Amino acid sequence: MTASAVAAAREQLVRTPDGRVLLTYEVGDPRGELVLVHHGTPCSGILARWWAEDAAARGIRLVGYDRPGYGGSDRHPGRSIADVAADAATIADAFGVGRFRTWGVSGGGPHALACAALLPDRVVAAAALASVAPYGAAQLNWYAGMGQDNLDEFGAAVAGEEALRPYLAQASAETVAAGPDGLADAFRSILPDVDVAALTGDFAQFTYAWLAGGQRNGFEGWLDDDLAFVRDWGFDLRSVSVPVLLRHGRHDLMVPFAHGEWLAAHIPGAVAWFSQDDGHLTLVADLGGTHQWLLEAGKLDSTP
Repeated sequence: MTASAVAAAREQLVRTPDGRVLLTYEVGDPRGELVLVHHGTPCSGILARWWAEDAAARGIRLVGYDRPGYGGSDRHPGRSIADVAADAATIADAFGVGRFRTWGVSGGGPHALACAALLPDRVVAAAALASVAPYGAAQLNWYAGMGQDNLDEFGAAVAGEEALRPYLAQASAETVAAGPDGLADAFRSILPDVDVAALTGDFAQFTYAWLAGGQRNGFEGWLDDDLAFVRDWGFDLRSVSVPVLLRHGRHDLMVPFAHGEWLAAHIPGAVAWFSQDDGHLTLVADLGGTHQWLLEAGKLDSTP
């Protein structure tokens, strides 16, 4: 890992009402607008140097955190996607903030949407990048367009924990062993050419640190994410009443483009920025537009 790829963050442990601990990472402007980040699956809450630089330039207090079971956060067995709302509110409270903005990428996308749906009095605006859609959603062939690794992984998730656990044990070990230079080969079945081309230099170093950091104490967070994705999410997307931005790349093999289209059709008033050139990973190479949209969407909100 190169130090330059990962932002130097102010770390803080936050305790939840039920006694769990969540590890948070704060960068950017400490007096700025709070933007809470929901990391991808199976990553961690660390933040990229270029996200931190962009946040500081825009007056954003960017806070990531390890979802339960990842990195330095305690596990919450059996958690649903909806359970994130209480954790997000607890983190905002710990930072002394009432209302905040949020974005999530990939497996973090549903968690950002849960906050939008379940915390309308606190979430000003939300963005979901390359987000998976609900499993079993009507009018969506959920698996169509996925690379083989994800077909295998979610097939195991649907079969249940007994089938998923040995699959992820091997996948986790292979991910950690790959190193920055081996990521493209390790994930080739779910990486389009545009993502493979991006996995060089600092971007590859950060992506590896992001992935490996989430699994430094095991793969339980990954397990709980996957099981939650294929169960009822615990909230209705049609209930979302705050501004939502959806971003998705046409070449995505991890979360196919059709998932983004389905979400856009089922979240009231959602703004869709769909790219014909991006894959999955390339969406996080530059978060400037997403950060600016979140700030501007908040200006339209008149609730104190």
